[in-house]
Parts: sequence; C-alpha cells; structure tokens
Amino acid sequence: MVMSPDSHNLLNYLKALLLVCAATFAGELFHPYTSPPSLMIIFLLAVVLAALKLGLRAAVLTAVAGTMAFDFFFIPSRLTFTLLDEEHIPTFLGLLTVSLVISKLVSTARKRADDLMEREAETASLYRLSRDLAVAPDYQTLYNVVVRNAETSLAAQAAIFCINDQLTAPAAASIGMNFTDTELSTVNWSCKNGQRSILPDELDEEAGGLVCLPLVQGGNVMGVLVLRGSQPKGCSQRLVEGMIAQTAAALQRIELAHQAELAQNIQIRANFERALLNSISHDLRTPLVSIIGALSTVRHKMDQLSAVDRSILLDTASSEADRLNRFVGNLLDLTRINAGAILLNTELCDLQELIGCALTHLEQRIGARQINVVLPENLPLVSIDLVLMTQVLVNLLDNSLKYTPPERSIDISGYLENTWIVLEVADHGIGIPEDDLPKVFDRFYRIPVLERTGGTGLGLSICKGFVEAHGGRIEARNRHEGGLRVLIKLPMGDAGI
Repeated sequence: MVMSPDSHNLLNYLKALLLVCAATFAGELFHPYTSPPSLMIIFLLAVVLAALKLGLRAAVLTAVAGTMAFDFFFIPSRLTFTLLDEEHIPTFLGLLTVSLVISKLVSTARKRADDLMEREAETASLYRLSRDLAVAPDYQTLYNVVVRNAETSLAAQAAIFCINDQLTAPAAASIGMNFTDTELSTVNWSCKNGQRSILPDELDEEAGGLVCLPLVQGGNVMGVLVLRGSQPKGCSQRLVEGMIAQTAAALQRIELAHQAELAQNIQIRANFERALLNSISHDLRTPLVSIIGALSTVRHKMDQLSAVDRSILLDTASSEADRLNRFVGNLLDLTRINAGAILLNTELCDLQELIGCALTHLEQRIGARQINVVLPENLPLVSIDLVLMTQVLVNLLDNSLKYTPPERSIDISGYLENTWIVLEVADHGIGIPEDDLPKVFDRFYRIPVLERTGGTGLGLSICKGFVEAHGGRIEARNRHEGGLRVLIKLPMGDAGI
C-alpha cells in the first residue's frame, strides 16, 4: 500500500517525538552523574538523527520538543517550566538555536547526498541503456533493450510502438501489458502530432497513468515510448528525457545503416548488371564472329577451298556454335537459380552413366586428351536429376580442359565418404591461388592470370547452384602435385543402394 504524503509526515512527527522521549530517558539515566548542561548533547544527538532520517520538519519538531523536555525534566525546579527565568533564557535559546542550525545543516547535507545518489543512479541507468543500444543490430533487439531498461530504471511497465499505419500493437512490451482502444488512440495521437500525451490515473487505478512519449530525431517521429505507472518527476523525468534522446538516436542510426545497406546492394546489383552486360556482349560476339566468318568464307570461296580447308572451317563454326550454345545455356541456368525455379526430376543413377553422358557431350573437345575414370565396383546408386548433374560435370570438365595443358590427363573418380557419395574431377594445371579458392564459385570469378582462356566465370557458379539444389556440397582444393580438385558431395540417404 502506498502511503500518502500527509500520512508519511505524521509518521515522521511521531518518530521525532519518540526520539525526544528516548533522549529524555537517556538523560534521566545520566542525570545523577553529570550536570544539566552536559545533558544537552543527548538532545542535540536526537536532532541530528531526526535530520538524517526524518527530514527537516521532523528535525525542527525534535529541536523544539527537546528544548521543552530539557527544561521540564533537567533544569532545577524540575517538573516545571522555567523558560522565563532570566538565568536560564540563554541556555534555552542556545540549545534551540544550535538544534535548529544542526537540523538545517544535516538536512541540507542529506538532501545533497540523496541528489548525488539519484544522479549516480540516473547516470548508471543511461550508461546501461547506451551500452545496450550501441550493440543492438536491428530494430527488434533495440525495442527489447529499451523496454527492459525502462522496467529496471523506472520501475514501471513499458512498451514501444514503431511507426506504421495502424499502431495497433507494440513492437515490444512488458509482460502482461495490454492496451485498450482509448489508450491506442492516445498513442496514435502522440505519434501523429509528435507531442507527449497522458491518460490520468483515474482511467486505471491499479496500473496507474499512461504516458506516451514520442521518439523524435531530426524533426521526424521514430516511434512512441509508452510508460504505465506513476508519472515521471524530478530525477525520473531527467532519466526519461535521456532515454528518449538515446532511443531516438539509436533508431536513426539503424535506419541510416539500413539505407546505407540498401544503397550498397543497389550499387552491387548495378555493378553485377554492368559486368553481366559487358560479359554477354563480348562472349556472344566472339563466337558469332567466328561462325559468321567461317560460314561466309565457305559460302563465297567454295570453289577456291580444298576439302580439308572446308572441313576445318565447318569444324570451327560447329565448335563456336557449341560454345555459344553452352554460354546461352549458362545464362538460362543462372536465371533459373536466381529465381529459385530449379525443379528436380530425380531418378536413381549410376555414376558411370553420369560420367558417360558428360564425356559424350564433350567428345569433340576432348579429342585425344586422356581422361582417367576410376570408380569402385560397389559404389551405390544416387538419386539425382541426370540432366542437371550432367551439366555440372560438363562445366567442370570444360573448365579442366580449358586450364590444363593438352598433354596432361584429367582424372575422374568416385568414392564413399561417410554418408556422402563423392564425385571428384582433378586436373594437372597450375591450380588456383589459395587466397582465391573461396571465390571460385562466385559469379563471374576468373583467375586473373588466365584471362586469355576466355569465358564468363559462370560455369562453377552454376555448378554450385545445381549441386546445392540436390542437397549436396561442392568444394575446390589444390592438388599437392599441382592442379585443381573439385569435389561434388551428394547425400546418399535412403536413395543409395
């Protein structure tokens, strides 16, 4: 039960009178052993205690009552008042004056100490809030931080509303804190007008009043902090103002960080689109020029070309057409991956069949190149989309053919590793710098020293998308003896038999 100010003062006055009674009793104990002036110290001590514990008014009452008790019980002609005796007037006035001065000084010192403690508590609360707000990575974390600190520092229920069209529910609130339609209307008004609003205590006697505090930064309302309980006054008012300022600044910081992230994403997308356009324009034009040149030569100089020359030109046109077809296919595959539109048509397949399909597709490019295939006899079947995984293996082999000298072989192997079926493609090229290994599956990534080989840097990125669509993993590692290993790990699960 909360005590009213009048009841609190009356209780302090009663305690002050009890202090006077205690001082009188102590004086009665020491009276046989000392002179009356020495007993004044006991009553001065009572005044000091009253000033320290009960406040200035109770200390003044203690001083006056103590002076009267000292006169009545300890001045000669005991049990009578001798205030008008000329002999004792200086003693009474001295006791009363010293008591009043002491009570005033002690009360002032106590008030200053209380103010310092309040300021210290206020500073500690704002420091905790500032520390927690500084590490809040997003809006929801920030809202929870503000509510938690308001509960701890203000001993009141708290909620915070973010800006939206309805303001029908808080973004974060104390446990069990609900709002009526009238309260929500008050919150909405405070948000729209950028001014604080208060619902009087009479609307909810148990929970107390509702205080709506708009969070304003740079003239913009960032949200509304709602407190339910006693209205903030004095030190708590300063604390609330500090909390509002810090919360609004933190909200603006997150908003600016969000805008900066959006701007960065837009710039990244613009760079991506520019790189894609440049790559497409170059990689489409190169095979088209070769095809047009070869066919034009065959068409206009048919009589001047030998059968061997015509065969070479037609092979060139066919090879460039295949290259163009792969490039366009890669672009379409990239579009499907970005749109999340990869639909798997899985079936149980043998890795031998998968490798055979890929080698058949690249038969012309492989030519006389040696391809070593090593597969154990007991390797189980794996559930895959044969078309997509053939494209993955074709891209990997095409990459190895591109970066491996013609006289060096390419190795394809398969094996079991825990619950994975691993398909490995290894070449004997120069490998990739260790710092660049994590980037090989990024879009448009190409080894800088090998730009002359051509390509868009999409092949490995598409491989990653297709493999992950199967629930698998793809990794790239350098070989100790030189070259690159690319490992495709596919889950065996219940499909492996």
